[in-house]
Amino acid sequence: MRYHRRDVVERAIAVLDEYGLESLSMRRLAAELGLQPSALYHHVPNKQTLLAAIADEILARGRRERQAVEWDRRVVEICCELRDAMLAYRDGCDVVATAHTFGLGASEPATALRAALRDSGLPDDLVEVGTRALLHLVFGHTAEEQAALQAASAGAIDWEPGGTGDFEAGIGLLLDGLRSKVHR
Repeated sequence: MRYHRRDVVERAIAVLDEYGLESLSMRRLAAELGLQPSALYHHVPNKQTLLAAIADEILARGRRERQAVEWDRRVVEICCELRDAMLAYRDGCDVVATAHTFGLGASEPATALRAALRDSGLPDDLVEVGTRALLHLVFGHTAEEQAALQAASAGAIDWEPGGTGDFEAGIGLLLDGLRSKVHR
């Protein structure tokens, strides 16, 4: 069977979701596809490029129609969409946060947050700081939540993480600080 890059990425996401990031290797993915590992390099030049493509696909699958008009409500929508997209796949947060941090992909949420914060009237330097602070909160909260969900499903802990209420409260606290810096 002849595979396309999209087929490789889709199978990689399935392997990620079933076995986790630590088990997602080029060798394993090739075996899952019935290929020699060298054949994968026709589709992706290295594992970093594969992880970036996975991150972008995770975000694309999690995209929903944004309806908020006000800048601060847009920020909440973007952050919640990002969190939900990452939580939809095992180790999704690790993949997306890493791709974003290394500048390999997963850039759409940062771009959308910058646009929303610019619309607030914040000075440019605070737009950048605010974008990073929001992303750090989303990545950090989601990584902790994802780890707890996986530990709970494995029976390693007997409690469930805080969920959306705690997450949105944290976003609200950051927004309160950002609102105080808006020049009117």
